[in-house]
Amino acid sequence: MTESETAQLRAELDAANRKLAEAHKMASLGRLSAGIVHEINTPIGSIFSNNEVIMRSLEKIKELLANAQAQGSPPPPKAMEMLDVIAGLASIDKLACERISSVIRSLKTFARVSEHDLRKIDVNDLIRHTIKLSSAVFRRRITFVTELEELPEVECFPALLGQVLLNLVVNAAQAIADEGTVTVRTRSEPPYVCIDIQDTGSGIPPEHRSSIFKAGFTTKPIGEGAGIGLALSRDIIVDTHHGAIDFDSEPGRGTTFHVRIPIQHTRT
Repeated sequence: MTESETAQLRAELDAANRKLAEAHKMASLGRLSAGIVHEINTPIGSIFSNNEVIMRSLEKIKELLANAQAQGSPPPPKAMEMLDVIAGLASIDKLACERISSVIRSLKTFARVSEHDLRKIDVNDLIRHTIKLSSAVFRRRITFVTELEELPEVECFPALLGQVLLNLVVNAAQAIADEGTVTVRTRSEPPYVCIDIQDTGSGIPPEHRSSIFKAGFTTKPIGEGAGIGLALSRDIIVDTHHGAIDFDSEPGRGTTFHVRIPIQHTRT
């Protein structure tokens, strides 16, 4: 096989892997959608409820002020009290809107289909978006902890790296049967940036460890996983970014996945 034919096959394989990663990313977001909708729906409900109170209060204030004006009297204390209530409700609505905006920003980070361009990013920022989305689904039983050191910008394919982070964080949360903790750590070890994702789940049985990165292998119930997430993650980290991914696991104490990404992408 000639060098040009090898390069063409490699390009076709990369394209196929990216299409598969895109499909898996959208499927992952679909599985998270119920939690994301709930995360957005709760503050929206609060805003609607507050809005009804505000509208009724404004009508009452208008009436009180009109009566005071007709009588040549100063604004009644009741009107001023109601204005204080409205100001408080507006502050709550502002927080609710910020919560919605935060979730939507994180969702857009992963839903974009045009981010296969190679560029430099803040990996810590990508991790924060990952945690924001994941906590929308698992926050009732999972505590998410981040220990993020200052990092240099990493030249990578952001959408693909984001897919890996989402896979690993969601897998870590799903590995915990009841309540537990998922911890994400970063550090710089030039020429790499290192990411550790640790869970307090049941661990990976020794007989499954050699198959973890094989396509089609899954221990999840039907409907929860197709067995391609870790295989895709391995391809994205190792083949596309020329990094490394491995794990440590202890039965009954959890698993830690270790990811190393070159700070400077190597062209092939």
